[in-house]
Amino acid sequence: MNVKTKSPEKILADYLKVLGSPIRIQILFSIGYGEACVCHLEARLKKRQAYISQHLMVLRDNGILETRRGGKYIYYRVVDKKLFGLIRSTAEILNISEDSLPELSETVKLAQCECPNCQTTLR
Repeated sequence: MNVKTKSPEKILADYLKVLGSPIRIQILFSIGYGEACVCHLEARLKKRQAYISQHLMVLRDNGILETRRGGKYIYYRVVDKKLFGLIRSTAEILNISEDSLPELSETVKLAQCECPNCQTTLR
C-alpha cells in the first residue's frame, strides 16, 4: 500500500484551520490551564450544548483537547499549553492588545454549572 504522508506545510495549515473559529478560541480560553465539562462551557459561553459539543469534537479529533471521565461528566483539557503562546503571538502580530484577551488561569468555578468540580467548592 502506497500511503502518502502530509507535508509539514499541510499539517500546519490543517492545525491552524482548526483554530480559525472564534468559538473555538473562546472554548480554549474558557478551559484555560484547567479542565471543563460541557455544562461548564455552556454556563460560561452562553451557547447551546449541541453547538459547544460540535466544536469540542473538532478540537479533540485534531489532538488539541483530551478528555477525562468523572462519573457522568466528561472533562476537557488543552493537550499542550504552548497553544496559548501561539494564540497570544498571533494577537501580537495583529496588534491586538494583550489586555483584550481573556486572562488564562485554572478553570473558574461557576455557580451556574452543575458539575461536581464547580458545586463542591461553591456550597
